[in-house]
Amino acid sequence: MNRRNFLRTAGGLALGSLATVAWGCRPSREQSDQNATVGSRRLERVGLQLYTVRTLMAQNVPRTLERVAEIGYQEVEFAGYFNYTPQELRQMLDHLGLSAPATHVPYQALEENLEATLETAQVLGHRYVVVPWLPPEQRQTLDDYRRWAERFNRWGEACRAAGIQFAYHNHDFEFAPVEEQIPYDVLLAETDADLVKMELDLYWITYAGQDPIPYLQQHPGRFLLCHVKDMTEDRRMVDVGQGTIDFAKIFAQAQLQHYFVEHDRPDDPLASIRRSYAYLSQLAF
Repeated sequence: MNRRNFLRTAGGLALGSLATVAWGCRPSREQSDQNATVGSRRLERVGLQLYTVRTLMAQNVPRTLERVAEIGYQEVEFAGYFNYTPQELRQMLDHLGLSAPATHVPYQALEENLEATLETAQVLGHRYVVVPWLPPEQRQTLDDYRRWAERFNRWGEACRAAGIQFAYHNHDFEFAPVEEQIPYDVLLAETDADLVKMELDLYWITYAGQDPIPYLQQHPGRFLLCHVKDMTEDRRMVDVGQGTIDFAKIFAQAQLQHYFVEHDRPDDPLASIRRSYAYLSQLAF
């Protein structure tokens, strides 16, 4: 099931399959050399987008969160609540020492159930409510994107009133030119920088042929969250550290606050998140 269908049909329910694996993942020699020359900073916290383990969450939420915490993740980003109440989930998180600074919600949740969505976010301690997808039929023209910008600003106002920050997560389609302009640039220009932050998906922006660093440099304070996912030379999605994206270089140029590992279709979700955590926990930049 792809993210679009997941969000449309689950509206915040089901998530991914587990197995065990040794930690032995190492960065490539080229990446190690790059890391050694960048600096000595390391990530203070590594987070996980729970969409990566959605099938496991659908089977057993408490056990899946427990395994995530055992690996070493300190933060999680929700993509569905699996029929648990916010209070129940908050109790699980607190018990495991996890925090959930962000959640992905379908845009319909903000259109149709804005108050309830924000109340849930408050209980769970979400600081960011993130819309992760726009339906194709509503993003055909630049005017379509301008209408989305108006919605984002409106939802941003409502979120701010509730003590929460609204954000938008990109895929690759926002970078395909429409009417000789880049729709993502239109979204950045047409939204209030204080009301609408951007969660930068490092795989999808790279997949689209764009360099994330100019965006990070040209829009300081706009990008506070990111999805950390890797890509091979033939543009396949792989575990973090197994591909060609230079995360050390990107992180050194960024003002990011939350880093969420994600893999959309891992063969073995638990093995995948172990490898990605092992790499990121040692990454210097």
